[in-house]
Amino acid sequence: MAHKNYLDLKAEVWETGTCSGCGACVAVCPADALSFSEGEMVTAPTSCGYCKEATDSVSCGACYAACPRTGEQPDETLGAYLELVSAQATYEIPRRQSGGAVTAILAHALDEGLIDAVVTVTEDRFTLKHASAIITKSDALITTAGSRYSWWVPLLASLKTAVVDRKYQRIAVVGVPCAVQAIGRIRASDNDLLQPYAKAIRLVIGLFCTESFDYTSLVTRKLRMEYNLEPFEIKKLDVKGKLEVERTNGTKASIPLAGIESCIRPGCHYCTDFSSLAADISAGSVGSPAGMTTLIIRNTAGRAFIDAAVRAGKLRTKPGADPAAIEKLAKAKQKKNQKK
Repeated sequence: MAHKNYLDLKAEVWETGTCSGCGACVAVCPADALSFSEGEMVTAPTSCGYCKEATDSVSCGACYAACPRTGEQPDETLGAYLELVSAQATYEIPRRQSGGAVTAILAHALDEGLIDAVVTVTEDRFTLKHASAIITKSDALITTAGSRYSWWVPLLASLKTAVVDRKYQRIAVVGVPCAVQAIGRIRASDNDLLQPYAKAIRLVIGLFCTESFDYTSLVTRKLRMEYNLEPFEIKKLDVKGKLEVERTNGTKASIPLAGIESCIRPGCHYCTDFSSLAADISAGSVGSPAGMTTLIIRNTAGRAFIDAAVRAGKLRTKPGADPAAIEKLAKAKQKKNQKK
């Protein structure tokens, strides 16, 4: 049976400006025909022109099946979950965004062999450029902790390397809602070409997200040229009603979100998922006190990883995370983007 191919994806997603840039299509293409070029506001992948389905009539459709922008966007806020808790790593994690809970969960899982690799995004501390990366050691994971707010490369680009080249069978993926949606589609798909990915992914941790910013637009044009903030001077970025910038010298600056609206990636305007509904565990700072991470435990797999870290003394949790605070931001995102 013929599947929809990259030409359908191009017409329905790439050319309509709804592509999220998650990189799922790039990761699962068996012909390695899709890629993202570098540059300002790169809104979609490009193809070399070859497609197993379209060119050779060989059943494929992997790219279309994995895309989070085909079909309807979710209309839930919190989604289904087992428990909502506030959590914190019990040890120091430099540059952690809030409570360091995500890093603590994954580092313990690596140390105990519960997973053998983490597909995530790392950051060059000098340029703030990101890279899709495969991390296999807990100490490396700890040194790369922190949230990423600007897009430079598709998050899931290294998933193929992890599954196909390195043959990892116990992979954790950390990502924003669009990437988590893509993993959800891969897990649920009956496409034979996606089965190796679905079987290899053991844990998905989704991050709360309102939108992502284009790297060149935000870091080069806004922060560097307009606000005289060199990337190497920036220790931490955080979005809390405004863009908060913490410098390495300890001083801080804040930028109104209206001032960086033009830096938002176009595809983000079509996303209605704030809390990473398709994850095993969703995480963010919203709903918990300062220095704590809110964890939405969505299923028994997610709970097992959290319980293991708690038993090992690597993570502490407590009830009391505020669902209303999460729902408020989730509804605001939906109201803003459903108009699109």
